[in-house]
Amino acid sequence: MGGGGTTEARRERARAERLTEGLTVAVASVLSFALLAGPAVVFGATAWHLVTGTGTTAFSRVSAPVLFLALVTLPLLLARMVFRSGRRRGSARLTAAVPAALTLLGSSVVPFAALCLIVAYAD
Repeated sequence: MGGGGTTEARRERARAERLTEGLTVAVASVLSFALLAGPAVVFGATAWHLVTGTGTTAFSRVSAPVLFLALVTLPLLLARMVFRSGRRRGSARLTAAVPAALTLLGSSVVPFAALCLIVAYAD
């Protein structure tokens, strides 16, 4: 008699939770990629100028692009590790994606802060 209403309420609650998780993943992903876009472009252009410029050492021609690439890809690798860890524990795909997206957002601040420091203290 009363069991149908309880099942319906659980379905609505599960649907609302999935919607909230999906919105969290979407917003965190958009913000993190917006934060990574600036450093990726600036670091890529800087690396290109270092590689093709004259008067730079061979070490800086190799090390600067590798360092810049590592700064930009590190957030993506961290988010992947968090997502895979959540999936190993048996979480649903979307439930595992929320911590991964928040990790991506949090770790995207590092290259953005590095870019801000480079711009602030560059001569």
